Amino acid sequence: MAEVQDKPNSTASSALSLQVRFVTKQEQYSIPDFPYSISANVGTEELNSVINRVLIEDDVIEKQKDFDFLIGGEFLRGTLEELVLRHEALKEKIVDDKDEEDAEQKKIGVEEVIEVEYVERTPAPEPENCLMHDDWVSAVDATSNWILTGCYDATLHLWTGKGKHKQGASHDQTVMIWEWDLSNNNVSCKWICKGHERSVECIKPDRHATHLASGSWDGQLKIWTVEADKPTADGAVGESTPSKGATKTPLMTLAGHKESVSAVQWSDEKELITASWDHTIKLWDVEMGGMKTDIAGNKAFFDMSWSELNKTAITSSADRHIRLYDPRSNEGSLVKCMFTSHNGWVSSVNWSTTNENLFVSGSHDKLMKLWDRRSPRAPLYNMTGHTENILCTSWANSDYMMSGGSDNTLRIFKAKTDLK
Repeated sequence: MAEVQDKPNSTASSALSLQVRFVTKQEQYSIPDFPYSISANVGTEELNSVINRVLIEDDVIEKQKDFDFLIGGEFLRGTLEELVLRHEALKEKIVDDKDEEDAEQKKIGVEEVIEVEYVERTPAPEPENCLMHDDWVSAVDATSNWILTGCYDATLHLWTGKGKHKQGASHDQTVMIWEWDLSNNNVSCKWICKGHERSVECIKPDRHATHLASGSWDGQLKIWTVEADKPTADGAVGESTPSKGATKTPLMTLAGHKESVSAVQWSDEKELITASWDHTIKLWDVEMGGMKTDIAGNKAFFDMSWSELNKTAITSSADRHIRLYDPRSNEGSLVKCMFTSHNGWVSSVNWSTTNENLFVSGSHDKLMKLWDRRSPRAPLYNMTGHTENILCTSWANSDYMMSGGSDNTLRIFKAKTDLK
């Protein structure tokens, strides 16, 4: 079940009126561009009434639409007055010229004409399926046709789809690369990647599926080739000859974390990002074989997701907060935003692969949440159904949001991806 999340409008009366100008990038819903005088104590419900009244009167739409409203790059989740007063307070704290220029660009104040951008509200995800397992579901990945899950009983489950190579991580210090023959439904182990000294916590292939990065409880990051090793000058081939269960050794080992590597992502073909229980995020230069950047946090990182669309990372930690990092930023704090709504540890986060603003999170509070990065104070929707902790999430298939948990289930929600 998906539940809409929105803050109730303030019941306090206000005699203050504000001048606002409505704009939209969705040209099919545009209205005349001139200021409106709006009571300061209104919220999204009243603003929706204004926009829909104009659109219906101009014969642009026949039925009412639900819109969200962006002010200064942030979704309105209370009243206009609350948002404006918050920005007025921020202006009083401005101490340098650059911040002053940023505040001037936003033009949010009781004496300004406030620009309000409206966008069609993202539809609620719909429950699609619930897949039962025999043990806790701790890992999930998906393609356009297949779902792959991993459980605490050391089993992998392929539920549907097509594809050739799959990889599985385990708590026996190895990474195993599998081949599935669709014609006879036969699965065989191609390579066993050995080199980690403790349990393997995370794996990630590069975009070409030629290399694989793995992070371990031993604090090490290792790079593996997915293809067979090339023969030597005398024609011999190493241990990674693609016979059944052949052993592979790492192409490269990158050491630097002091505790478990909990997440690894390829930011491009030559760069990796890792998050760790040692409270750090690290950027690695794969070509040079060394660390580029070290970012300190204040909690152990449980998970991280990198967006190819907006070039930022979101993290989950040993608290109930989700943080958005810009690891390549040279100005200000590297933590650009914090999202707070969960009531338990946030175990997993995943960016949308088709919308630069949307991501999902899963928590020990049994909820998967859909977020818009422009709404840090409240998620768009709660997705319910789990009866125990959520351990993993996936949005690799843009049509479906998935969450696995210690209730032995994988829950699947249909995503509405037609809105940008």
